[in-house]
Amino acid sequence: MCRNIKPLFNFEPPASEDEVRAAALQFVRKVSGFTHPSQENRRAFERAVDDVAAAAA
Repeated sequence: MCRNIKPLFNFEPPASEDEVRAAALQFVRKVSGFTHPSQENRRAFERAVDDVAAAAA
């Protein structure tokens, strides 16, 4: 295990809803490999972003 990993403290101010949503969008884009989903996949893509944002909040 890497010994350079340090726990982070003092998260003030906490992440806003917009920041959480932007991070979730970036994560889903990275995992799915899509930067812009097709019309057919848009609903599933948005649902995945919402699910990740809810889990992170």
